Amino acid sequence: MGIEIPLGMLFGSMLFLLLCSAFFSGTETALMSVNRYRLRHLASTGHRGARFAENLLKRPDRLIGVILFCNNLVNNALAGIVTVATLQLGGPAAAAIGTVVVTVLILIFGEVTPKTYAAVRPERVAFTGAYFYHFLLRFLLPISWSVALITFFSNGMLRLLGMRPEDSAGHNLTIEELRTMLAESGALLPRKRHEIMMRVLELGEITVEDIMIPQNEVVGIDLTDDWDRIITTIRSSGYTRLPVYREAIDNVVGLLHVKRLIAHPYSEKLSPAVLETLLDEPYFVPEATPLNKQLVQFQRSRQRTAFVVDEYGDIQGIVTLEDLLEEIVGDFTSEPAEAGPSVPRHDAASGSYIVDASANVRVLNRMMNWSLPTDGPKTLNGLILEKLGSIPRKDTRLMLNGYAIEILQISGNVVDSVRIRQPAETPADLAPES
Repeated sequence: MGIEIPLGMLFGSMLFLLLCSAFFSGTETALMSVNRYRLRHLASTGHRGARFAENLLKRPDRLIGVILFCNNLVNNALAGIVTVATLQLGGPAAAAIGTVVVTVLILIFGEVTPKTYAAVRPERVAFTGAYFYHFLLRFLLPISWSVALITFFSNGMLRLLGMRPEDSAGHNLTIEELRTMLAESGALLPRKRHEIMMRVLELGEITVEDIMIPQNEVVGIDLTDDWDRIITTIRSSGYTRLPVYREAIDNVVGLLHVKRLIAHPYSEKLSPAVLETLLDEPYFVPEATPLNKQLVQFQRSRQRTAFVVDEYGDIQGIVTLEDLLEEIVGDFTSEPAEAGPSVPRHDAASGSYIVDASANVRVLNRMMNWSLPTDGPKTLNGLILEKLGSIPRKDTRLMLNGYAIEILQISGNVVDSVRIRQPAETPADLAPES
């Protein structure tokens, strides 16, 4: 007759093994789902648990091997103890029932519950597990050798399937994934900082053509003008850098830094000829250059102003470093009146805005927090003409992305000014004309 083990000891062992099973299952889920970038940040600040976890995750094949080895060992031992206990209690029939009971217990308390908890609180569980597995792999050689052998055969099978397990350690975020992460963390970041980070990610999708000052709005110095008019242009422009050309901006000669003009030792004897000697070489960029690349080019070339050219080499406008930085941090101008005629004027009586139709759409959106379409023409006038397909008449009404627009003034083939109502303020009588 065999020796009977006290039932209290058996049930105590069952409880201990069930807790071990929960620990191994939970730590597996936690370590596999923990945020790698937060983990890297915590490790760099000296967090010991994070450092252990990061080292373990560099070889996920070894980590999974040791977890599954321990978990299966515990579950099999638990099944064996349940069999012994049920045989002592009621014989073979009770053992069959015990098999079903232990399966349910392992599923509930050893798998589903701990894995769900670990998925919700991965860091808390992962760091605790990292200490344990670091010790296990470093100091318990029998387990370490067993895991190494299991990993060797497992990796061999994976290589037959064309997979290299060591490559799984590289986790690089795409721009789209990073944008999603920022969007979801908006409530955790100050609003302004969140906006800046989102704008930085969008720089690759915006070109210099989108933010440039168009050719017809460029203020510059024509060397063929009389000297008094040149001086007047310099004094009234308000800019520190001015393009210098002959007759038309396509015949650009260079770029004048006004401070250099003032610092000239013979400023009282200046002339167009002397002025020309003070110019910097013009710097040209293609109109399709993304802003993220242009920012780097400004930095490398130590330039602040560039002439934007099309595929034929014709100058389309000017882009400055300030324009580019404003796409990231917003307008630098503190006084609205300094921003020029593009600033919408609020009509308190009607709750609408009077807008210069030559305004850049991106600037309007940024300034007013609007969402007018930006994937087509760059100016509001261009958007209206594209939408209507013809030159509109005064008082013509249309809708753009839910914004009710009414034409106020027209000069020739160009829309001068419009009235805009935001979607929430658009009354029924401002629906677009048929």
